[in-house]
Amino acid sequence: MAVNPSLFSKLAYDPVRDFTPVAMLADYPFLVVVNNDLPAKSIKELIELAKSKPSQINYASAGNGTGQHLSMELFKMMTGTNLTHVAYRGAQPAYSDVISGRVSVFFDNMSGAMGLVKGGKVRALAITSKQRSPLMPDVPTVAESGVPGFEYHTWFGLWAPKNTPRPIVEQLHAEVRKALTDPAVRDKVAATAGEPSTMPLAEIDPFVKAELAKWAEVVKRAGIKVD
Repeated sequence: MAVNPSLFSKLAYDPVRDFTPVAMLADYPFLVVVNNDLPAKSIKELIELAKSKPSQINYASAGNGTGQHLSMELFKMMTGTNLTHVAYRGAQPAYSDVISGRVSVFFDNMSGAMGLVKGGKVRALAITSKQRSPLMPDVPTVAESGVPGFEYHTWFGLWAPKNTPRPIVEQLHAEVRKALTDPAVRDKVAATAGEPSTMPLAEIDPFVKAELAKWAEVVKRAGIKVD
């Protein structure tokens, strides 16, 4: 919804023109993980290390244009660092090389990274959300670690066709918000390291437009192409 218009030159839909937001469902933050032998023990130290060795520190992604790729390019843009992208066909082979030390850094979904961090396979430097996660409260945010304003998470929402009557949209929104307060639903979201969204209906459209602009800039400056 927010990234594809910048990644693909030909898209069959326009996320603003063709759809009406109904509700945001959940947010999923990433963890910044590194090989256990990397000297950097914090985001600040990672930035210092990367600046002392421009282009010599490699970072992994699960593929060109993926969230792992985009989040790291945003990090590079905001910190003035230059790390080298190594794209893999999925997260599993990327982790294999991060664990072995062939690649040093990986921004990945908390749901995939958390078990490896707790198992001692990789080390977590920070979480990419605005606030710390109750699932790993000792892991600081990237923003509090020296990159003010940095935030990245994958988000999921519900949209309807553009001309859906407003009363129907509002009713659907209310039902979704009600469902997201159900303890069973919240537990299922938490089990995948997510956080149920509380975004009001009126804020969704401005949020998506801001996301479109944000990622258009990142994609342009990083020269990312997938087609």
